[in-house]
Amino acid sequence: MQHTLGRPFRVAGVGLRGGLPAEVEVRPAPRDTGRVFVVDGVAIPATIDNVVDTRLATTLGRGAARVSLVEHLCAALYAAGVDNAEILVDGDELPVLDGSAQLWGAAVAAAGLRPQFAARRPLVVRAPIEVGTKDAWARFEPADHFALDLTIAFEHPTIRTQRFVGVGTGAAFFTELAWARTFGFYRDAEALRALGMARGASLDNTVVYDDTGVMNPSGLRAPDEAVRHKALDAVGDAALLGAPIHGRFTGFRAGHALHLALLRELGAAAR
Repeated sequence: MQHTLGRPFRVAGVGLRGGLPAEVEVRPAPRDTGRVFVVDGVAIPATIDNVVDTRLATTLGRGAARVSLVEHLCAALYAAGVDNAEILVDGDELPVLDGSAQLWGAAVAAAGLRPQFAARRPLVVRAPIEVGTKDAWARFEPADHFALDLTIAFEHPTIRTQRFVGVGTGAAFFTELAWARTFGFYRDAEALRALGMARGASLDNTVVYDDTGVMNPSGLRAPDEAVRHKALDAVGDAALLGAPIHGRFTGFRAGHALHLALLRELGAAAR
């Protein structure tokens, strides 16, 4: 069956891109609604058709209305099994919180889930689909659940090549991925801020790498936190198909843009 939240919840913080206060109220929604953002009175369904930007974060839009950094909340809702929710956003981006999906997951767990008398309609991957080049690619293959196999490669002594293999839903997501924080490089900070981006980034919500290591006083939550956050992002982007996925998502040096290109191919093949 489909599920919605047991009760509403509200979360506030600062936006990653603009550094401004951001507040969100997530409410239960009727069956077959899907996950829908509401910005300035404009409803923006959380679907691949409404993605308007993938630089640094996934941004949804409809008309002039925009909402950025949706992937962490979408990942938490998808992994927890929340099919239908109305997400009211005060501002044009979601709060970054601690840079992970951990606090979103806690809020969803506290709200609980309520079953609805309507069937889920999973999207089943029937044949392999791949996008990208030999240097960066993403692929879906048949599987009986939503599986992940992601590899990243950075020329940085603390990251280098990392791989995560696991499951993108249920308790496994919250145990293995939800706590992994977004990350960036100190050398890029000034250029991003000059472009009006990453103005809310700090050591409280972003793992920052300098040339030799990690600048955060508390260090990493795990040696492979970087690839686990990339896997978290992949789950949040996959949620934009609007249906539970039965398939294995494999990626090499993939980011939001490749995720969305693959999801569009998968969505077209399923029609």
